[in-house]
Amino acid sequence: MILARSLLYFILMSLTVVTHGTTIVLLGRFLGTGFSDRVATHWGRVNIWLQRVICGLKVHILGEENLPQASAIVMSKHQSTWETLALRGLLAPPQSWVLKQELLQVPFFGWALGYCRAIPIDRKAGRRAVLQVVKEGKQALDDGRIVVIFPEGTRTAPGQRKKYGIGGAILAEKSGYPVVPIAHNAGVYWRRRGVKKYPGTIEVRVGRPIPTAGKKAQQIIEEVEEWIEGQMEQLPQQAP
Repeated sequence: MILARSLLYFILMSLTVVTHGTTIVLLGRFLGTGFSDRVATHWGRVNIWLQRVICGLKVHILGEENLPQASAIVMSKHQSTWETLALRGLLAPPQSWVLKQELLQVPFFGWALGYCRAIPIDRKAGRRAVLQVVKEGKQALDDGRIVVIFPEGTRTAPGQRKKYGIGGAILAEKSGYPVVPIAHNAGVYWRRRGVKKYPGTIEVRVGRPIPTAGKKAQQIIEEVEEWIEGQMEQLPQQAP
């Protein structure tokens, strides 16, 4: 039954990618970034609803009042595909995501990303990629947008952690905008390489904005990692 529900959700999720992506591609160039942002956020919220109705996968947020409405850097734990959909729906619409440039080639999904001011980077480019994140990220922040970054770079299984990249922290140091850390245990219910979506409640914890003015990047990323991983130790790492 879990597999059947998961496959049904996958089919419907794929349809939402096509419908919302097509809407953005066809109308985004005429109606602007604000329109594309709203459609993309609606897509995220539709998928949160579909996950709850079809898969029995719910969300509980602690610290929802800390979710930024504009001009902040969100750094999130990366365990699953879930957060790439859900954060789009949970955060305010003006979002710019730092992501690998290969995603722009994905039909419909990738095509729409360009209209939402994504920041695509070549992860093999090293310093050049960091400079791109700083330049384009600061422009987005100055325009009132939320920059979303997964500092681990790739998804990690529950109970595991990877070295946090410093690119987002350099952006925070150079721009002075606050960092909002997010911890969650989505990987327990939606595994990084699994098809099945197990019923249950994903716990999401949103920290208070971390001030960055006057701080060096290394100090910023250490504070972010300490908060996120400290919260992860308190969250369930296996389904009940």
